[in-house]
Amino acid sequence: MAAHFKENLQLAYDTVRAHKLRSGLTILGVFVGTVTLMAIGSILTGMNKTIVNEMRGFGTDTIFVYKFSPGIHVGGLTREERMRKPISERDIEAVRQECTACAAISPEIFNGFNNFGTGGDAHYRNHDVTPINFDGATPAYPLVLNQDISEGRYFDEFENEHREKVVVIGDSVATALFPGHEDPIGKTIEINGMDFRVVGVFAKRKMVGGDQQNLTVQVPYDTYRKIYPGAREHFFAVAARPGMLDEAMDQIRAALRRSRRDAWNAPDSFGMATADSIISQFHDITGKVALAIVIIASIGMLIGGVGVMNIMLVSVTERTREIGVRKAIGARRRDIIAQFLSEAVFLTGAGGIIGIFGGWLFSFLIKFALPNLPSSVPMWAVIAGFSISVGVGVFFGIVPAVKAAKLDPVDALRYE
Repeated sequence: MAAHFKENLQLAYDTVRAHKLRSGLTILGVFVGTVTLMAIGSILTGMNKTIVNEMRGFGTDTIFVYKFSPGIHVGGLTREERMRKPISERDIEAVRQECTACAAISPEIFNGFNNFGTGGDAHYRNHDVTPINFDGATPAYPLVLNQDISEGRYFDEFENEHREKVVVIGDSVATALFPGHEDPIGKTIEINGMDFRVVGVFAKRKMVGGDQQNLTVQVPYDTYRKIYPGAREHFFAVAARPGMLDEAMDQIRAALRRSRRDAWNAPDSFGMATADSIISQFHDITGKVALAIVIIASIGMLIGGVGVMNIMLVSVTERTREIGVRKAIGARRRDIIAQFLSEAVFLTGAGGIIGIFGGWLFSFLIKFALPNLPSSVPMWAVIAGFSISVGVGVFFGIVPAVKAAKLDPVDALRYE
């Protein structure tokens, strides 16, 4: 049996080599489908790794609270979410007083340029950065959000209480305003037309879908309130005590519902999320995208499969006398079917294998072009790509193979 299999593969290889152009065009659809599957799979894997590392970097016991759920909003916000009133200082104080499972709370205030304070510009000498992520935060921010400081320090409670004009800037802001390794600590920069003294630089965070976190420009909470007395938008993060994440979330929910006067039968007028919940949400989305990509790639391969069937039907016609000779010297129907199925599978399998290597090359190029996106080809994409390509060969090769097997040997030998 192994000998027959090897012989069929050799015949398939000889046929492909004898009709290079025709074979190449035949497997093109399978190749494109496989590359698509591998390329999208590698991008999704890279995004998944980045999101997981990014969210876990904030801490697994960290809870994010905003007027709508932090995370990914597929299809946008509902009208009810858009109409929600902002999280207030009173709400944050209620959580501070009532949440015994909360170790620390870090509120942020912003002026509503956009969600989470995106807007404005930073200026130093002849260098500008726009837009920036400008907001005010309390000294608990680095502890709660697990944010390291690469240079200098974070501002302290004294600077917050006395509304000092000090600022901590993101890595990308520091790089843009102080090129050539100039030390930013102690320098005075202009933010939205106001002067601030730089006391620290945030350590760089790897981000997917943008560089917003590294464009952060943060001043003390009370300083921001002094500058923008009309600012009402709040976001806050909570560090739960070890092993008390669920209790902390329950206590936060209860405190906020009372503070915001949510009716007993009404949904929450705010949103909460944890690193794990955002990761889970992202996994759900990428899982659906991966399924859609498999379906789309399969359609591409099916189109290639139609070409395979047409070519194989032509091949049966061209090799009618050869089939007659094989049958005359004792070849059985199953031998003929195996021969032509082997040729069809060889064609589509070759397209799948070439597509797999093309996908790996694409993943390498993505990793080279976008270092923050650690793309890698997932094993499921390799298995799916090769399995579907072989399956297409079997499915579309069976009709020509059966047609060849049913040929009458006498009529086949007479065929001109």
